[in-house]
Amino acid sequence: MTYDVIVVGAGHAGCEAALASARMGCATLLLTMDLNNVALMPCNPSVGGPAKGHLVREIDALGGEMGRNTDETFIQIRMLNTGKGPAVQALRAQADKKLYGLRMKRVLEEQENLDLAEALVEKLEIGAVGHPIGVVSDTEQRFQAKAVILTTGTSLNGRIIVGEESFAGGRSGEKAACGLSESLRQLGFELGRLKTGTPPRLDARTIDYYKTTIQPGSAVPLYFSFGKPSLDPEFPEPNPVYPQNGQTPWRQQIPCYLISTNERTHEIIRSNFHRTPLFNGTIEGTGPRYCPSIEDKIYKFADKPSHQFFLEPEGWETNEVYLQGANTSLPKDVQLDMVRSIPALADVEIIRWGYAIEYDYAPPWQILCTLETKRIPGLFFAGQINGTTGYEEAAGQGLVAGINAALKVKGIPPLIFRRDQGYIGVMLDDLVTKELTEPYRLLTSRAEYRLLLRHDNADLRLTPVGYEVGLIDQERYESVEAKRREIPLEIKRLSKKVLVADKINDSLVNSGSAPLGRNTTALEFLRRPETSYELMKDMGFGNPGLSSDAAVQVEIETKYGGYIEKQELAVKRMKKLEEKRIPGWFEYDGVTGLRYEACFKLKQFHPQTLGQASRIDGVTPADMALLMVHLERAHGKRQAPDRALAG
Repeated sequence: MTYDVIVVGAGHAGCEAALASARMGCATLLLTMDLNNVALMPCNPSVGGPAKGHLVREIDALGGEMGRNTDETFIQIRMLNTGKGPAVQALRAQADKKLYGLRMKRVLEEQENLDLAEALVEKLEIGAVGHPIGVVSDTEQRFQAKAVILTTGTSLNGRIIVGEESFAGGRSGEKAACGLSESLRQLGFELGRLKTGTPPRLDARTIDYYKTTIQPGSAVPLYFSFGKPSLDPEFPEPNPVYPQNGQTPWRQQIPCYLISTNERTHEIIRSNFHRTPLFNGTIEGTGPRYCPSIEDKIYKFADKPSHQFFLEPEGWETNEVYLQGANTSLPKDVQLDMVRSIPALADVEIIRWGYAIEYDYAPPWQILCTLETKRIPGLFFAGQINGTTGYEEAAGQGLVAGINAALKVKGIPPLIFRRDQGYIGVMLDDLVTKELTEPYRLLTSRAEYRLLLRHDNADLRLTPVGYEVGLIDQERYESVEAKRREIPLEIKRLSKKVLVADKINDSLVNSGSAPLGRNTTALEFLRRPETSYELMKDMGFGNPGLSSDAAVQVEIETKYGGYIEKQELAVKRMKKLEEKRIPGWFEYDGVTGLRYEACFKLKQFHPQTLGQASRIDGVTPADMALLMVHLERAHGKRQAPDRALAG
């Protein structure tokens, strides 16, 4: 059978890519080495956090699956950064690792237009016109398609390292895809080498929880998906080994637990630096700076007396506990000594050893912001093959690759996300304009318009896009548009409602707030830091019929309106550069005065717009001025023969 789209790999990128393609009506095949490992969480059993949580909300707003899957399988959820502004507040959940994968597999199996099969893909087949026509497995099975998406994770030429031990593997217990790396090289792709790692897993029964600090889940209902479940699913009974204080009334949850390293921990690690693969030359790839191994932390922050670890249960019923913050490739005996140096873990047993993994990736200057490769039209890369790290970054790329592969098959122009449109746009633009020196991780600081890209308004920003490509149904789209209409109407109503000061000033003064002046409007009152929309409803001048989601938007737009307006003006100023396309025929060597470094970088990254060009490292404002002048001249020369012919 010939498919429209083949997706290679069933991790978080592959699942989103396959679902998007199939939901858009394309006959899709998802290939994976092991169907028991669909949507596996080989590292942290968590979803979300600053920027990452924003990304999951955007995936959901577009019609992706990660948010829904997390909502139906989490053992704990929290809102982070509640003491900070709305731009950096984000959801983070602990998932039941097994339930997460099982539910995602069920969604894939029930999806129309989607087939699943086990195969270790070793080779790409390219047609005469340079387009992919399929893939070949290690058993010489051939699968044909009009477009191929590679979501290979850490499997490309993967090597697992624990102390002095080293062996081939994509993840613990899985084969490495060595043949596919070689196939990509033969097709002309440049590959690099990156490294990531995972911590040891502990036996929950051997932990002294009374020497930890409990981290309970949220006391109020929280969900990643905007389409909140009407009824919470039934879960297994929580493992009784975990202390259950901190339970919440709205939903069953399991706490996490905070512990810290100490000087003895650090001394054990320091005295074994010579056995550490990270420092003795065994590991060649570059690791993630924002998620370093514990040995790297001790080396780089030698003056710090302790580092935080979190004990995170991996599911409702399992005894496995993830030691968050302890990524390591130390030898097994050192890992055991290290964890037992912490009082709460003095008698702990390790169920799975931590390990590092090196793998091949394709530096992303070889892809477009649509995730289609520049070298081979119809071939898409998504996830860690592009040098990123994290389930959320992978899922976001998978969704975009699935959408654009489906559009490619249908002959429709691709979907391009802007930086002011979402964290998805920020990530994709960074990948095609920045030279990676380490695995890429999405951070709120990467977004210059982060007040516009809040987790609470992802549906308003992106649901219309999901609806346009066919991933959002009519009912959900209309619900979002109704919410959009509610917000300005309520702001207008509040701006006209004058409060009667005499009726509320006594209560304001008693609560420590300043009294109202004459002719104070409800909108002015809402601008006060201590005032919330919920408080206004309690005082009788909020709108009881306003949806809670719309009320959040009204409050944020009222309190932060000036800052939001400034960012919107900044977006407008950049719009001219973002929309000015650089044609494929433009020759950078012909730009007189352009510095060698700028010319080299522009030819390497081949930006599609002037906006992208301006963000490439090594391209200065002076280079941009020259580029714009020569681009206008080049356009004029191209158009001159046409004008002469017309005359």
